Amino acid sequence: MEKNRCAWCGDDPLYVAYHDHEWGVPVRDDATLFEFLTLETFQAGLSWITVLRKREHFRKAFDQFDYEKIAHYSEAKINELLQNQNIIRNQLKIRATVTNAQAFIKVQNEFGSFSAYIWGFTNGKPIQNRFASLSEVPVSTPLSVQISKDLKKRGFKFVGPTVVYAHMQATGMVNDHVTSCFRYQEIQSL
Repeated sequence: MEKNRCAWCGDDPLYVAYHDHEWGVPVRDDATLFEFLTLETFQAGLSWITVLRKREHFRKAFDQFDYEKIAHYSEAKINELLQNQNIIRNQLKIRATVTNAQAFIKVQNEFGSFSAYIWGFTNGKPIQNRFASLSEVPVSTPLSVQISKDLKKRGFKFVGPTVVYAHMQATGMVNDHVTSCFRYQEIQSL
């Protein structure tokens, strides 16, 4: 019997695995939060499946998303990334990743962890939405606008309200699985 899933994941095995095992699961690990923030940055203007298909290449190219290393990338490393055909070679996004790693570390120093900072916007608990269909799910919310403004104030780049909301969905700050999806109840109980 086929499980009922959110319509956006279709039947692509990579998308289905991502939907079934990662999307919406609360993430409190700084390394994973940085990975998702970086991937969401590169996704801006593109489809998520494009980024997912290149995820392993991104991990290799960006030192497993080690933000301490990325914060110190040289021009030579940036140029190497710009030549890497296995990733999305957008100079602004590559440079934003370096800037974001630096800002990420500053947030950690101020709040003890990026997780404490970002989850502070939801009082440490996931927001449990109850959407019956994909058409009800917003692309941004007043909270994602607030977080976006705060991130930008702290020096982050490519963190508009839509990117921030996608990050919130991916890292389980909001449960946007539709109520008929088999993952809705599972995520709700995490």
